[in-house]
Amino acid sequence: MNNEPNQNFSKSKKFDVKIKVGEKPNIKEFKVHSIILSARSDYFKTALSSRWAKREDGFIIFDKPNISPPVFEILINYIYTENFSNNNDISLFDIFIAADEIGLVEISQQIKKYLRNKVFGYFNQGKFLKALEFYEEILDNIPLSVEDQKSASSWDLSNKRLESKEMNELSKILCKKTTLTSLNLSNFELGSEGKILADVICKNSTLTSLNLYNNNLGSEGGKLLANSLCKNSTLTSLNIGYNDLGSEGGKALGDALCKNFTLTSLELSHNCLSSEVGKALADALYKNSTLKDLNLYYNNLRSEGVKELADALYKNSALTSLNLSNNNIGSEGGKALADALCKNSTLKNLNLKYNELGPEGGKALADALCKNSTLTSLKLRSNYLGSVGVKALADALCKNSTLKDLNLNSNWIYSEGGKALADALCKNSTLTTLDLQKNKLGFEVGKALANALCKNSTLTSLNIGSNKLGSKGEKALADALCKDFFRSCLE
Repeated sequence: MNNEPNQNFSKSKKFDVKIKVGEKPNIKEFKVHSIILSARSDYFKTALSSRWAKREDGFIIFDKPNISPPVFEILINYIYTENFSNNNDISLFDIFIAADEIGLVEISQQIKKYLRNKVFGYFNQGKFLKALEFYEEILDNIPLSVEDQKSASSWDLSNKRLESKEMNELSKILCKKTTLTSLNLSNFELGSEGKILADVICKNSTLTSLNLYNNNLGSEGGKLLANSLCKNSTLTSLNIGYNDLGSEGGKALGDALCKNFTLTSLELSHNCLSSEVGKALADALYKNSTLKDLNLYYNNLRSEGVKELADALYKNSALTSLNLSNNNIGSEGGKALADALCKNSTLKNLNLKYNELGPEGGKALADALCKNSTLTSLKLRSNYLGSVGVKALADALCKNSTLKDLNLNSNWIYSEGGKALADALCKNSTLTTLDLQKNKLGFEVGKALANALCKNSTLTSLNIGSNKLGSKGEKALADALCKDFFRSCLE
């Protein structure tokens, strides 16, 4: 903000407007020019027009009691000089409200930018209480954009390392009723200080989303958070992935889910949970009726743990998304999940990447797809399905009418499995995304897929990279895409 002196417009010559601003005893008259005010402000252009203006002795008389003289002097100075200066004795909020009323957009934008930078400065200094107070003052006085409102209610403090004083400030904020609803503390190096955070979560009543990814919480931190979840009634999304919670921390969280009925999304990836936690989480899924999204990526649950979870899916009617990728499930775990899919009617997204399901697991899932009518996304990348497993899945695609996204990347499909999928695409009318990368399909499959694309009318994304299609296969696909383009143009 500049600090240049304001110009005294009462001494200006040939003025034709007298504007009285303020209320008794602080009233001041400004003598100004209608042509200048009308040129710089649509508000004045209308207000000073012959239709609305009040005249006395050849002057337009205009009253603005709701704007104080010091604020109006700043605005008039800007209209005449295009210079916005404030000596810091006058509230920026008062200036903004007045500028917004008379349509001086440039001043409004400058003030918003200044206030935004001031808040960011508080954040960078770790003055979180100051930042919160200032944000709340801004929200009370200034209409903010959706983006600014999100910044006020959603704080990203990821990749920071706070001193104990700063951590205490943050804890005080979380114990208050504030506008803060989302907090990202990922890669924050909380460690043993996770206890402080667990304590305040018990008291917090506004936070709905908390990200604690990669904070070295350990099993003790996991148990403390689990205890907090039994008492907290507002948190709906919790990310505690990559925290080395171990079996003890995982089991405590499973027990907490039996009592918590607000959490809808839980991220537990990369936590060394092991198969023992499978039972605790399965028990939770029997009782919990709110959790919709559960991510258990890379936890070595093995077939034993997944079988427990599969049994729970028979009765659970809330979960819609489950990520079990990289858990060493094997064909037995795959079969257990397939059996569950035959009866489950709520799960929509299932991620089973990197699980060594093998051909038998693939066939079991194919049978399930013939009966299941809710699953829309199935990810089976790198599962050694082979042509046998994929042929079974291709047959299922001829019968299934709900699956939209299928990932078969890196599954040793070869020519036989590829041709079966191409034939299925001629009949399937729901699949929109298919990933067939790295499957050694060969040019014959390229031609078969090209033929399928000419007949299929729903597929919008097909990934067939790294498949040795050769020039003949690529040409056939290019020709098919051209035909499809011209067909859509004709339609």
